[in-house]
Amino acid sequence: MDIKRKADLETVEGPEAYFTGKATITGMFARPDPSRLTGAIVHFEPGARTAWHSHPCGQTLIVTEGVGWTQVEGGPKYEFYEGDMLWCPADKKHWHGATPHEGMTHIALQEVANGTNVTWMEKVSDEDYLAPVQKD
Repeated sequence: MDIKRKADLETVEGPEAYFTGKATITGMFARPDPSRLTGAIVHFEPGARTAWHSHPCGQTLIVTEGVGWTQVEGGPKYEFYEGDMLWCPADKKHWHGATPHEGMTHIALQEVANGTNVTWMEKVSDEDYLAPVQKD
């Protein structure tokens, strides 16, 4: 059994090439073969978001605090909340992040395929980020 204590988890700034605004990534991990699982805890300050990206095996997000927004390219933008779980299917171009006025933290889980767990793309425009939210 391998236990990583909270006090020992490394936190790094989200790279500017892949994030708009301030985001921090804590406890980034990749499990050894035969597992393909990777993950991290990602915190977004208000207004922060990922760039457009996709995952070869899809991605699960478990929201641990705050309020966020997400969108799959060509689809509506949705709001989500602490306690929600999100699933983005394999190879779907998408983004996620905090709202302009409230931060958000999630646990991100995705698998590696052909040596990668993510393909990063262009940054999300302010127009896309500030587009209306789809109501349930």
